[in-house]
Amino acid sequence: MLFGGLVGTPQGSGQLGRLRTSFPMCVKRFYLLVLFSGLATSGVLTVSGMRVYTSGEVEAVNGTDVRLKCTFQSSSPITPATLTVSWSFRPLEPGREESVFYYHERPYPPPEGRFHKRTTWAGDIMGRDASILVREVKFIYNGTFSCQVKNPPDVHGNTGEVKLTVVTTGSFSEIVILAAAIGGAIMLLVILLVIIMSIRRCLKKRQEEWVEELPCRERKDPTV
Repeated sequence: MLFGGLVGTPQGSGQLGRLRTSFPMCVKRFYLLVLFSGLATSGVLTVSGMRVYTSGEVEAVNGTDVRLKCTFQSSSPITPATLTVSWSFRPLEPGREESVFYYHERPYPPPEGRFHKRTTWAGDIMGRDASILVREVKFIYNGTFSCQVKNPPDVHGNTGEVKLTVVTTGSFSEIVILAAAIGGAIMLLVILLVIIMSIRRCLKKRQEEWVEELPCRERKDPTV
């Protein structure tokens, strides 16, 4: 009834033609969807990606050491022979981006530049850790550190970034924690001294009492 009503009018003929044209396209799309689903299920078509995670922002006191944390997740098994880690630095002031550290089977510190003899490896590849340690930070280290990890065939993914801020003194929270730690240590030391003094005073008093009682004991002894 539906197709008969459509064929009987000019408008119906046009609608029927559009239906006949769109039907094969829908069938093709359905076949393509089934094909891609089968490939993905069989493992022929896989979507891989490297995910890199960092602490985001780090604050360090001038002249101290700071650990720049970088961890990663890979959809492929970890292969130490092919996995690479690249650290780079982009300063706050205008300037070119420079290499900070490179790892491929072993650490490769920078042979020159502002980070020469200032960076060491602090990660564990099998533990999915690509962190580094920056020694004796300076104000010229203010900027953004980028961590990139590649584990072929997993070579595409995000680049982790750490914004380092070098300050003259620690933040208020760090100062409070340090003061609390020092105060607790001093209080513990005072308590230990009080206990030691009390024990010594008690022992001295007992000794004096024993000395005072000694003559009385000698007089009462009939053998003397």
